[in-house]
Amino acid sequence: MKNLKTIALAFVVALSTLTVTAQTKKVDVTKSSIKWLAKKVTGEHSGTVALKSGTLVFKKKALSGGSFTVDMTSLTATDLTGEYLGKLNGHLKSEDFFGTEKFPTSTLVFKTIASKGNDVYTVTSDLTIKGITKPVTFDITVKGNTATTTFNVDRTKYDIKYNSKSFFDSIGDKAIYDEFELTVNLQF
Repeated sequence: MKNLKTIALAFVVALSTLTVTAQTKKVDVTKSSIKWLAKKVTGEHSGTVALKSGTLVFKKKALSGGSFTVDMTSLTATDLTGEYLGKLNGHLKSEDFFGTEKFPTSTLVFKTIASKGNDVYTVTSDLTIKGITKPVTFDITVKGNTATTTFNVDRTKYDIKYNSKSFFDSIGDKAIYDEFELTVNLQF
């Protein structure tokens, strides 16, 4: 009986030690940013989308997890003004693109993380856009209370096919490239 109590106590101490070594840090959404860049045959558009919430998990100061929710209703272009800004924003939020009325958020959940050294990690995540989840892999740099990354997303994997040459051969100079770029700066 005494041995059983000793084993139980050792188990509790081991679990509490594990809990102490894992630290979850909440991302400051007011100081963090997500910028997007989408290109087409005749030019490009850029803009922002707001982070709704996010956390990074560390074990022994090494990145070990993360999850994020993006407010897709905040999607806006930053390279236009006036009437053209309103038209582009409306189109991006429509069913042709992100369908934000039906899908107001997107999520990113870290699945595997490998250290590359020098505060850089290779992360494979599940990215969910329009209710469709696909893996994306990217490098992220974590220094102090910041994390930064830039990676591309193939919009056609999320049923966003509008003016894609992959689906419409005769689209000509109205083609929009399948991949868009996200540049993420996190503060926590």
